[in-house]
Amino acid sequence: MAVRSRGPLEGIRVLDLSRILAGPFAAMLLGDLGADVIKIEHPKGGDETRMWGPPFVQGESSYFMSINRNKRSCTVNLKSPKGVDLIKGFAAKSDVIIENFVPGKADELGIGYAAIKAVNPSIIYASVSGFGATGPYASRPGFDAIVAGMSGLMSITGEPDGEPMRPGVALTDVMTGLFTHAAVNAALFHKQRTGEGQKIDSSLLDSGLAALVNVGSNFLTAGVEGKRFGTAHPSIVPYQSFKTSDGYILITVGSDSQFSELCSVLGLSELSTDSRFAKNADRVAHRTELIPILAKTLSSQSTKKWLSKLEATSVPCGPVNNMSQIFSDPHVVDRKIVQDVPHSKLGSVKLVGPAVRYSETPASIRLPPPMLGQHTKEVLKEVLGLNDSQIEELKAQKVI
Repeated sequence: MAVRSRGPLEGIRVLDLSRILAGPFAAMLLGDLGADVIKIEHPKGGDETRMWGPPFVQGESSYFMSINRNKRSCTVNLKSPKGVDLIKGFAAKSDVIIENFVPGKADELGIGYAAIKAVNPSIIYASVSGFGATGPYASRPGFDAIVAGMSGLMSITGEPDGEPMRPGVALTDVMTGLFTHAAVNAALFHKQRTGEGQKIDSSLLDSGLAALVNVGSNFLTAGVEGKRFGTAHPSIVPYQSFKTSDGYILITVGSDSQFSELCSVLGLSELSTDSRFAKNADRVAHRTELIPILAKTLSSQSTKKWLSKLEATSVPCGPVNNMSQIFSDPHVVDRKIVQDVPHSKLGSVKLVGPAVRYSETPASIRLPPPMLGQHTKEVLKEVLGLNDSQIEELKAQKVI
């Protein structure tokens, strides 16, 4: 079978009305799969993340570039009646819309689900918000840090005796983008079978709750409150990072036999037969006694030295890398996930490419993150059939 070059969503058009992270991330993932993504931005400034930095590269935000590849940028003033008409025109010729207005705002602008469905009954309309379209918090704006706290994620992140910590990236935003991208694909499959579109309601809070997995289940099924364990695990010991002579190493023992192997490598074989530590449940109960013993030994040699010894066993282990270390790692280099993408202003830009490989319909980076309004004229002509004079008139009226 011949390999398609443009991905499984080739021929699908996505109108991306979202800004910041969750919505744009979902739209970018659809673009990676071959969809034609048209990013609608305000003529003055565009997506707020264009201003987020430093770092900037020749004035271009690194943040913005991380979540907006495979898109064409078209500027439209949504507060203009003619701008709304343009959006409806695009919607009539699109398969998917992604927006992240506070619930109710899109309706006020005249581009809510009902208004768009009237011009395209089979549209898939994905609304991304902080708290969803219903409930007492529906009208609140959604911010990742706020939702990370409200969802309980921060309460279980950080050192046991430290303050609640936000994850190092905007995790609820990223997860919401992933869930939304999956939901859109499921809705596209439903549409292919039935011809029926639908509205998708995804939220940061629901995504944060879904991400609690076992910790949430521990509370719901057994009444066990979540706690902070740093890098450790509430139910498995040892399962955490340890300081070495020159950095940190992660060791995640998943069985009693692996614990025995670990003890042998560390020269602490007696621990594996100690009644306090022989079984995982015993090690969990005696965590505070075991961990200092392991930590003292592991601190005596370098991360590389311990890895070389442990990698000859079945004990799962790995380094705690910084950005420089992981992006120069030979495995990462071999996988070619970091790609040099041609850019009209920067010459080229390094981006982390699609995380999933397809044997027959590969995801790819076809377009670099766009400059603000870079494709306005192009998409107005191509999608809506406008001519130069009509486009110049819209520009003069500050519609685009």
